[in-house]
Amino acid sequence: MSDPDDDMSSMVSIINKLSKDGYTTQFKANPSGITSMDTQQDFAFNAVVINKFYRFEGNSSSDDNAIIYAIETNTGEKGTLIDSYGVYSDPMIEKFIKEVESIQK
Repeated sequence: MSDPDDDMSSMVSIINKLSKDGYTTQFKANPSGITSMDTQQDFAFNAVVINKFYRFEGNSSSDDNAIIYAIETNTGEKGTLIDSYGVYSDPMIEKFIKEVESIQK
């Protein structure tokens, strides 16, 4: 029997695992980087590291495509940034991802 915590196939399971690993903040992209929704602190592109990312493709429609970024800031705050990808992606998040210098795979 497999451990439900090992199920990496759904967004909910990934978010739950990341939360257990300390990624509890939600981030929002802004013109100069991201903002923590917990502390309201802004972080420039060079003040964050994307430690992991997970892509999901919808079963019934390409409109269901999404990506979760696991982000750590230079202050140690850890959280997630979620976006659609493809035609429905957020241009501000796209800019943020392109500007971040450190993306781990």
